[in-house]
Formats: sequence, structure tokens, C-alpha cells
Amino acid sequence: MITENPKKRMARLGPEVLTNSELLELVLRRGKRNSSPKTIAENMTAEDGVYRQLARCHRIEEIMERYEVTDDQASAVLAAMELGKRIVQAGTLDMEHIASPGDAAQYLMARMRNDTHEKFVVVLLNTKNRVIQVQQVAEGSLTSAVVHPREVYAPAIVNHAACILVAHNHPSGDPYPSTEDRNLTNVLEEAGKMIGIPLMDHLVIGDGNYYSFKEHGEI
Repeated sequence: MITENPKKRMARLGPEVLTNSELLELVLRRGKRNSSPKTIAENMTAEDGVYRQLARCHRIEEIMERYEVTDDQASAVLAAMELGKRIVQAGTLDMEHIASPGDAAQYLMARMRNDTHEKFVVVLLNTKNRVIQVQQVAEGSLTSAVVHPREVYAPAIVNHAACILVAHNHPSGDPYPSTEDRNLTNVLEEAGKMIGIPLMDHLVIGDGNYYSFKEHGEI
């Protein structure tokens, strides 16, 4: 019995019927020497936590080295992963407004939970708490010296934001804030009061969980 290839089956029945391995096979398209896309895809998806590990990859070379694929294949996988993140984020972008810390965490989780370095973003909100823009302002070891109120509030002023919320991730997966996180929150909250653009919340994004300074009565 001849098995129908994934491309033909997807054309006939839709992408929902394909396995993860078959979807990845279509992304890879061409195999490397002595290996077909099917074999490569099956080997990759057999690895424990492969999707979490792929989501943590930000460079083509990382994927090439880890999975021994070509640069074209690594580029395709990286592009597919990024597109998936953007689709998830676009779905939450359609929400009427961010009404709670949980809404904000849901909006930012796909973007930040798998990053291997700390990143600090500012979410600009209008008077109805709809998202105007998300902007990264710092990366690395985050302290009040690195994340300066000037960089945080500059895009809010330019884009006429009514208020902002800020967020950063903990690559360890544990969202419990450090002393530096608390000090930074205090600095940004005071700056917001002076400028007239309130700090709505500071979220620390972990691995599927979060810490909200607002929920804990610290803002």
C-alpha cells in the first residue's frame, strides 16, 4: 500500500490532519545527504521537549548545530517558529482591551516565555486599555541602571499613550521578582506619576506562569 505524502494529504484534508512530524517534514522540504526530510523530522520530533528547545533558538546556526540540518532548512524552521509566535500574539491583539494582569500575561507569554536572555518590554495602552505598541527597551541583566525611565517612557510620550505596563522574563521559568525587580518597579512608578503616564503593572513572565506587581498590591 502506497502512503499518501503529507503535501497531498494536506491539500485534500487540511493541515489539521497532519502529525507534528509531517508538518515539520513540509517545512524542511529537502533532505540533507543520505537523509530525507521525513527521517530528519522524525528524529527531531522524537527528542524530548523539542518544541521548547526550538522556541529557544534565535539563530540559524543554533538549529544547524543541534539538528545537523542545512542552512536553508534551519532558516525555514526558524521562520516557521517565529510566524507561529506572531500568529498567537495577533490572536490576543484582537482583544477589546487588557482588563486584567491575566490578559496582559496571556498577550505576552508566547513572545517572552522561551527567551534565554532577560528582555524588558513596554506595552503602550490607550485610554481604553487597547494595545498601541509593544517595544523592547533592554536585554540582559536588568536593573534600574540598565532600564532607565527615559527609555521606558520615551515611546509612550511619542505615541501619546494613556498608560503603560512593563514586563520582563525570567529564563529560569520562576517569575518571583528579585529585589532589583522591586526597586526598578518603584523607580518606574514614580517616574510615571511625574510624567502623567501611569504605570499600570509590571509583569514578570515565567514558564507558563507570571508575577503581577498589581495583583500583589505593589503598584
